[in-house]
Amino acid sequence: MAAPTSMRALLLLVVSACLATAFLQPHFSSFEGRSIHSRSIRRGGLIVAAADGVYGESSEELEKLRFLTPELVEAVANEFGTPTYVYDMSTLTASAKQALAFPNAFGLTVRYAMKASPNAAILKLFNSLGLHVDASSGYEIKRAMRAGVPPSHISLSSQELPSDFDEYVAQGVQINACSISQLKRFGQKCPGGKVGLRFNPGVGSGGTGKTNVGGPSSAFGIWHELLPEVKAVVATHDLEVVRIHTHIGSGSDPAVWQNVATLSLDLVREFPKVMTLNLGGGYKVGRMSYEASTDLLKIGAPVQKKFEDFAQETGRKLHLEVEPGTFLVANAGALVCAIQDKTTTSAHTFLKLDAGMTEVLRPSLYGAQHPLIVIPKDKTRAEQTASYVVVGHCCESGDLLTPAPGEADTIAERKMTVADIGDLVVVEGSGAYCAGMSTKNYNSFPEAPEVMYASGGIFHLIRRRQTLDQTLQNELDLPASALS
Repeated sequence: MAAPTSMRALLLLVVSACLATAFLQPHFSSFEGRSIHSRSIRRGGLIVAAADGVYGESSEELEKLRFLTPELVEAVANEFGTPTYVYDMSTLTASAKQALAFPNAFGLTVRYAMKASPNAAILKLFNSLGLHVDASSGYEIKRAMRAGVPPSHISLSSQELPSDFDEYVAQGVQINACSISQLKRFGQKCPGGKVGLRFNPGVGSGGTGKTNVGGPSSAFGIWHELLPEVKAVVATHDLEVVRIHTHIGSGSDPAVWQNVATLSLDLVREFPKVMTLNLGGGYKVGRMSYEASTDLLKIGAPVQKKFEDFAQETGRKLHLEVEPGTFLVANAGALVCAIQDKTTTSAHTFLKLDAGMTEVLRPSLYGAQHPLIVIPKDKTRAEQTASYVVVGHCCESGDLLTPAPGEADTIAERKMTVADIGDLVVVEGSGAYCAGMSTKNYNSFPEAPEVMYASGGIFHLIRRRQTLDQTLQNELDLPASALS
């Protein structure tokens, strides 16, 4: 029996309050005692921070390298050029093992959200460690299978259901219908088949609106109030609903996850043959030193208890699925680049990198913060600091590496080692949603290479730098007659 409407309303109210607190607090508090209140001045399309305390600085301490050393950074630049992505195999392995230890009552499947970083080398590593795959498109399904992932280990939850999805189903790929129309299409092509349903439970979570994939302002999943229509489509095509999927966005509040689990279990109650509940991913990872990361044991424990209570009530021992992406790869990746220019105005000194939104789009898109570590050619500058605005190489005012936190259109200064043209810079936290979510080829800049740092201090090239010919290979000439 479904929970009473009043109970659902109460749960939604509680979750909304938790989300509001979690979302608003960073904007009205300070980072380790440093105020982030400021005056803002709009100049052109950007807002310039004129702060009492500099945006993005948590303390006088500079950000540090994670798995690289200055010597290794220089070795990467010398061997592979700049910019180059570097992934650390030991960090990837450790993160996978952490995810596999997620608390569960009756079994767990960890699915890597491959959109975070889809290189075949990463897919093969995670496959060898026992992780399955969460795909977001038909193309990702093909990419995962080419990397050796068994079709039965792949689940598709997509904004665009591919036209040939039934061929994937025949191979063993699991499909989660993410809208009523997708469910109808599934029923038409696979009558009597087994299907998962991705619901929007009515709440969401995320550091910004752009990373929130739940609630009434999100297009992801089937709105929970459409349940009667869902049941009608299921009955029409004699479908068997075997899996419920919910995913609300990026967050780390245990109370939010606990309440979303409650709402999701209410949906499971509506389908007596469901034996799997997928709670998605979105586990917050701190890239900056002052940012906290999700404690999987902490958020998983109350969810495990919910599953145990559900089993006692219904007799159904549900299998849990989770879909981490950022959690697995964010801090296992770094971008090695170089300062190719430096310029000064009456307001700021700008460092211009030979990388930018073509490699790391997140700051321009979300106002996301990434540690920026200078490796100076002149080691006598190693202990000297200055404040800079760091920008990319694109002819685009929004190509900014140092926006104010959560404010992509506000430029901010960052305290760094004194830097000059020719110095190297490491953009840490570049393992997730960077190589896989870049604006490569804007201004015709080539796709950067990717390198895996393995045991024994060996660098393996896992993607070559793109050539101009490769960038242009699909272009076709107009016939001469069209130009006359």
